[in-house]
Amino acid sequence: MHRGLVVVSLVTCLCAALVLGTPPAWAVDGSLPVAGPVVRGFDPPEVRWGSGHRGVDLEAPAGADVRSPADGVVSFVGVVAGRPVVVIDHGDVRSTLEPVEGSVAVGARVGRGDVVGMLVAGHACPAASCLHWGLKRGDEYLDPLSLVTAGQVRLLPDDATAAVRERARQRAAALAALGAGGGALGSGVLARPADGAVTSRFGMRFHPIFHEWRLHAGVDLSAPCGTPIRAAADGVVTHAAYDASGGWRLVIAHGSLGGVDLQTVYLHAQGYSVRVGATVTRGQVVGSVGSTGWSTGCHLHFSVKADGRQVDPEPWLA
Repeated sequence: MHRGLVVVSLVTCLCAALVLGTPPAWAVDGSLPVAGPVVRGFDPPEVRWGSGHRGVDLEAPAGADVRSPADGVVSFVGVVAGRPVVVIDHGDVRSTLEPVEGSVAVGARVGRGDVVGMLVAGHACPAASCLHWGLKRGDEYLDPLSLVTAGQVRLLPDDATAAVRERARQRAAALAALGAGGGALGSGVLARPADGAVTSRFGMRFHPIFHEWRLHAGVDLSAPCGTPIRAAADGVVTHAAYDASGGWRLVIAHGSLGGVDLQTVYLHAQGYSVRVGATVTRGQVVGSVGSTGWSTGCHLHFSVKADGRQVDPEPWLA
C-alpha cells in the first residue's frame, strides 16, 4: 500500500471517530445474571471509604444457575472473606458475582448467558436469598444495571433529547421502585442551597468529563464561583474534606424531617466555613460555590439522602 493511501486511510478513520464519538468502553450488550427482580439498588458511598451499596442485589433461590452478564473471560473463582466469588472480565470492566460456587475455570471464555456457577445462601438482603452483582472499572464501582442497558443507550442519536430525558425519567422511577425513594416523595422541607438555575437534573446522563452514561445522583445549580452556599436545613456537619471527584465536599445530617432521616451533600465548593461537628441552621452560609474536583465550571452539585438512599433533591426543595 502506498504511503499516501495509508495517510488518507488514517485521516478518514480519525474523522469518523470525531464525528461519531467514542462509545463507552463498557457499552456492551448485557443481561441480568439471574432472572429474579432487583431488591436493592446501586447506592455508592459519598467517599470511597464510606458505607454504601456497591452493586445490586437480585432475588433468586439458593441453587439457581448464575449466568455471565456479558461476554468475557473468567479471572477469578474462589473464596473472599468466607464467601465464594466468581469474577468475569468484560474488557474495560469486570463483574463480581457472589455468593456463587463457580462451575468454570479461571481463563475460560464465556458468553453472555452462559452458566458460570450456582447461587448459594449467605448474602444478607431484603429477600430470602440473593445474588450480589458488582461492576468495577479499576477501583471504581459502577452501576451494574448500566451494563444491561448500555447497548441500547449507545444507539440513541445525538439529537434524541426527548428519548434521553425519557430514559432518565424511567431510571429515576426505577430507583424509586427499588426503595431508593426513602418514603414519600419529598415535601419541600429543604431550603435552596444556592442561587442559580438547575442545569443538570437527577437521573442518568452522559458524563461531561468521562463521556459515558452514569447516574447523576443529585442536581447541579449553576452559579458564579464565590456565590454563598447555604445549609438546606438545621443540622450537624458530619463530613467536610477534599476528595478527587467531589472536590471540597460537605455533608450535613438533618435528623428526621418530614418523617424521613435526611442528609444533604454539597460538592465542588471553593471551600467551607464550617467543620465536622458544627451545628448549622437553615439558610446559614457554610461555604462558597467553586469548581473543584471533577468539574467543568462553577456550580454546586447538591444531593439528598433519605433514609440512607440517594433521591431526587428537587421534590424536597421549598
